[in-house]
Amino acid sequence: MMINHNREVLQLFKILHRTRQQVFKNDTRALEAARIKINEEFKSNKSETSPKKIEELMKIGSDVELLLRTCVIQGIHTNHNILKLVTRKDLLIENVPYCDAPTQKQ
Repeated sequence: MMINHNREVLQLFKILHRTRQQVFKNDTRALEAARIKINEEFKSNKSETSPKKIEELMKIGSDVELLLRTCVIQGIHTNHNILKLVTRKDLLIENVPYCDAPTQKQ
């Protein structure tokens, strides 16, 4: 059972780094800060052996990945008072007012 957790933890680690590269594309400072934070969090919990605690940490990591992928919008200063927002496909959802289940735009 522990081997299964190791594989899942490694997979989540890789997914978080891929998401970081997409969300903070071309922003070296944000890319590096996110890389350091992800690595620190995984390293600080490396010796955790409780299956329940590992599941909790995995849930937190998955939630962070989803939040980064679906809620973070990158902004680029193009001029003194102009900020260009960089959207990604994961951010483009059809959201009808009062709709509990928005659908993905094509």
